[in-house]
Amino acid sequence: MKIKYETLLPFYHWLWRFWRERRWARFREWMQPTTKDRLLDVGGCPSDWLGRGDLIGSVDMINLDAYPIPQAPGSPEMRSFKGDGRALEFGDHAYDIVYSNSVIEHVGTWEDQQAFAAEARRVGRALWVQTPAYSCPVEPHYLGLFIHWFPPAWHVRVARWTSVVGLTGAADLHSIARDTRLLTKREFKLLFPDCEIWTERLFILFPKSYVALRRP
Repeated sequence: MKIKYETLLPFYHWLWRFWRERRWARFREWMQPTTKDRLLDVGGCPSDWLGRGDLIGSVDMINLDAYPIPQAPGSPEMRSFKGDGRALEFGDHAYDIVYSNSVIEHVGTWEDQQAFAAEARRVGRALWVQTPAYSCPVEPHYLGLFIHWFPPAWHVRVARWTSVVGLTGAADLHSIARDTRLLTKREFKLLFPDCEIWTERLFILFPKSYVALRRP
């Protein structure tokens, strides 16, 4: 009998909110955004910014498809556009902050990731780009241990029997394998040579994710 994914959702959502709120606190402390700043979120969605009007003044979101914008009190002014993070149609330093959360690992090949990083660095005066750490033993897309350390051709077979997603059938394992390329810290530093790299840790011991930040 398969595990029901729905029974795990409350715990997963609690954990997700814990990490996200902790990261927001660091973002506020280090980036010191103001309500006058314009922010470009590459690959984000409106729900990420609901209720955060005290944090930033306006947020533009770029995705392969535009999102409908909800009307929510206490939120920044939001707009959603269709576009490609590897080829942004904005001028140099067009935004006060360019922000991206868990997107760069999904844009394609190493060359695609290079283009994504170069565009983010070009368009933003300040920068905050986060990605899961390859060196973390937990693969966050499959919700399983060590899967990403196997050869890519093995990922689906290993994940099917050793991960939460594989055991519950919660998502298409082939899509995850095709669309995910986790970055090592060395690769991340190469992509963002003019940025500080903050390593967010899981239980103190393990790198959980990396954040490239260029302060205002």
